[in-house]
Amino acid sequence: MSCQITCVAWVKRGVAKETPEKVELSKEELQHLVTETREQHLVEAEDDDGLPGEEEGNQESSRTYAPECDDLDGAETNEDQDDSERLDGAELAEYGLDRYDEDTATVNYGDTLAGLAVYGTNEEDPYITIKDTDQYDREDFLIKPSDNLVVAGRVEKDCCSLEMHIYNQEEESFYVHHDVVLPAYPLCLEWLNFDPNPEEGPGNYIAVGNMTTVIDVWDLDVVDCLEPVFSLGGKATKKKKKKKKAKKNTTAEEGEGHSDAVLDLSWNKHVRNVLASASADNTVILWDMTQCKAVSTLSLHTDKVQTLQFHPFEAQTLLSGSYDKSSILYDCRTPQETHRSWRFSGQVERLTWNHFAPFYFLASTDDGFVYCLDARADKPVFTLKAHDAEVSGLELSSQVKGCLVTASEDKFVKIWDILGNKPSLIHSRDMKMSVLFCASCCPDLPFVYAFGGQTGGVRIWDISDVAAVATTFGNRERLAAATTSQPVANSSSVTTDTPMES
Repeated sequence: MSCQITCVAWVKRGVAKETPEKVELSKEELQHLVTETREQHLVEAEDDDGLPGEEEGNQESSRTYAPECDDLDGAETNEDQDDSERLDGAELAEYGLDRYDEDTATVNYGDTLAGLAVYGTNEEDPYITIKDTDQYDREDFLIKPSDNLVVAGRVEKDCCSLEMHIYNQEEESFYVHHDVVLPAYPLCLEWLNFDPNPEEGPGNYIAVGNMTTVIDVWDLDVVDCLEPVFSLGGKATKKKKKKKKAKKNTTAEEGEGHSDAVLDLSWNKHVRNVLASASADNTVILWDMTQCKAVSTLSLHTDKVQTLQFHPFEAQTLLSGSYDKSSILYDCRTPQETHRSWRFSGQVERLTWNHFAPFYFLASTDDGFVYCLDARADKPVFTLKAHDAEVSGLELSSQVKGCLVTASEDKFVKIWDILGNKPSLIHSRDMKMSVLFCASCCPDLPFVYAFGGQTGGVRIWDISDVAAVATTFGNRERLAAATTSQPVANSSSVTTDTPMES
């Protein structure tokens, strides 16, 4: 059955535990969790109903209406019974069912089983070649050093889940390792290894933004978990909402944070306790995961903030893009005073820093354009009409300079060579996934990409299998990411606004 994959994220090799932990709840813990969840749903339902008297009024009107229909129902029932009796008699005569019990023929069922052999164990049965299926299950459960995790947000009818896939290029294997049921429609994923518990070391976590105002952080090394490790933000407070006991140091204060859906997330790899979130409430929030609280709210955009990303080498530099057709570059030390902005021809869908040229970044829009910009300049380096619809995926290769992959609502994935700031199309493919929602490059394999769309589940594509890609990039040097000591963000307090209308 087809399903939507709304977001994907890779996890590097060697990060996940070889043997993930399994959650085993006692009866008391399970009962407590069920009771707590039921109470929470009751409180939410009570808040959402608003007018409790309406249901009682509807019940009374239905009770009043029921007796008036009794006579009609009775008449119709008698007529139906007469018709069914006449039909039953005709069918009995036609098929001889009235003489069914007179049939004296006997059937020896043993004759049909003459060649069937029964074996006591699978080891004795020559037709079963896999003798111990548990062994294969145990092998699939283990995570090898050569395995990559691919995390995907999956939506199927009314069910939302977080799927953890195993991808091993050497063994050509790709399967779902385990999954987690999510409380709401997933919109974005961000891997991080920070644990707010000072007694714990680096972890293996995934932050999930969804249609609610809460950001949930899940432990990828735990199977069958029912709750996130910690959460950021809280649901908007309501007048009728009852007070509930909050878990200590696991959830931000009630009402703190966003007031609408969380559309994108970015983790600061240099200041590991900082996470940035973009929201449909037009704001960007910087979170301190040590305290699980918001420390700064940036409100410079005038419409939904669709995408954001920290600079790969500068802890203080953050870039955001919005439905207001602009992107803003912040110095997070003084974001309100020190920032720079650019305007585009359409709503900004995706942003990504060029990790081989740290002053440059790429932006895609809903009208199919891709822009390359120098953070120090006003005008774009180049403008590319990449697709006929919004560009929802914008990913540079993790190791090969100049290799850019775009995915679009027009159902196509395109591979570009942008070396020398002269973009050229290398290959284009209809992924047969309907509308494409996301794309992500493997950190360990520079030509392996994961895609998600409206149908088809998660799709892994090694683009080096394409002859044109192998010819263009096969001999190109694989580079480590560049580093820079010169700050990208404008250190002055002047705000610039550069138009880039096409």
